[in-house]
Amino acid sequence: MSKTLSVAAIKEGTVIDHIPAGYALIILQLLKLSQGKYRISLGLNFTSSSIGLKDLIKIENRALTEKEAHDIAVFAPQATINIIKNYQVASKILAKLPDAVARILVCPNPRCITNHEIVDTLFHVEEHKQVRLRCHFCEKTFERNEIKGYQP
Repeated sequence: MSKTLSVAAIKEGTVIDHIPAGYALIILQLLKLSQGKYRISLGLNFTSSSIGLKDLIKIENRALTEKEAHDIAVFAPQATINIIKNYQVASKILAKLPDAVARILVCPNPRCITNHEIVDTLFHVEEHKQVRLRCHFCEKTFERNEIKGYQP
């Protein structure tokens, strides 16, 4: 069986791989990549032996910061983030789920003050295996997939 590349290699930039299927578009929004002038390759629903289906993002001429990598971990804890230089992996960023997530998620509790006042949201990570987040303001706890709103 022969291997084929579904997405072209990049000379310089970042590759975010092993994103759970369906989360690549959220990560694009999180990183505000549509606002820049970066060439982006997006792969959705590729087969993965480790996670079933995965998404993939390649960003030319932009390296992610460690903070951005940790923010990505909220949506894709097993993501691999590779910095590419001259078509080779120059370094890897090991994304870690942060203790707190600020200004990214929207609280699903309709009674939370963050949904009625101009307040930066803040969630504390309660559990790392099954990502559970507690809103700092209303103190309700949610699983990551219960949170449907994301701040652009």
